[in-house]
Amino acid sequence: MIVETLHAQFDEWDRFVTEHPDSRGPHLSGWKQVIEKTFSHPCHYLVARDHGRWRGVLPVTHMRSKLFGSFLVSLPYLNYGGIVAQDEAARAALYEYATRLAKDLKVAHLELRHESSALSNLPTKTHKVSMLLELPADTDTLMKNFKAKLRSQIRKPQKEGLTYRVGREEELENFYHVFTSNMRDLGTPVYPMKFFANILAAFPSNAHICTVYREQEPLASGFVFGFRETLEIPWASSLRKFNALAPNMLLYWGVLEFAIQQGYKVFDFGRCTLNEGTYKFKEQWGAKPVQLHWQYWLSNGSDTLPDLSPHNAKYQMAIQIWQRLPLAVTRLVGPAIVKNIP
Repeated sequence: MIVETLHAQFDEWDRFVTEHPDSRGPHLSGWKQVIEKTFSHPCHYLVARDHGRWRGVLPVTHMRSKLFGSFLVSLPYLNYGGIVAQDEAARAALYEYATRLAKDLKVAHLELRHESSALSNLPTKTHKVSMLLELPADTDTLMKNFKAKLRSQIRKPQKEGLTYRVGREEELENFYHVFTSNMRDLGTPVYPMKFFANILAAFPSNAHICTVYREQEPLASGFVFGFRETLEIPWASSLRKFNALAPNMLLYWGVLEFAIQQGYKVFDFGRCTLNEGTYKFKEQWGAKPVQLHWQYWLSNGSDTLPDLSPHNAKYQMAIQIWQRLPLAVTRLVGPAIVKNIP
């Protein structure tokens, strides 16, 4: 078994990823150019071969900053990543190569965002789940499957005259306006607009934007990504001052309609923590939790896992300050901070 860093043959990489049942959209090679072009983080795409036959892949990104330190992640900014392998031998070889790379780069840790517990005896975070909804063949059946309360919540914004549109680059500015406003209110730094523009450019058939409007004013918007039979919504936001109109309910109905119309079989509502508010929101649509396993190699040999999440108590004061900043300031300063938060 030979493992090496791939510098060409990315069509072959994508063929392997597309055909492997355990892969997810973030494993596609297009994310390499998105991350490197947007954030200038070097990406190492590792491939395991046995007598020339592809046996496994592992994409990792090297993130380093004075504020958050140096580490490897597979993959930052996204819900999935980690090792995709045909067998245990390939999985072990990729992990061994990745840990050698981590030592060579002198990083504090390696984070593998696995869906299943792919590697035994590694420190693992299991507090997050993905929420997946199996889709019927048509939207009428989907609506009938919902409880009466949910159907009423979906119809409310429609009765208020709200509509939605699905597009790509033409929806980007309105998506970004809603997204940055909501993230500021949550106290979270925002990605630069070019991050989303680069995703659209790298994935012309996978990536779309759905936006809810009152006349021409955007009230809610979501960025969706399709891979094989699944449509995922990694980023979604709505403007709080319009909560009474329930634009968020129409947004999710819109992306579910789009998913069925495009022939997707599963809708991925994204990750959340069991029984928290976002979990309850996603559960009401019929989504079921799937356990995530984020696994770690730690350079110091301890079992203390890194925590760069907004739930970390040491970031609470910074979050409160961020919530009070003007939107223009958060758009200007936020990208320089968030580029180093995986």
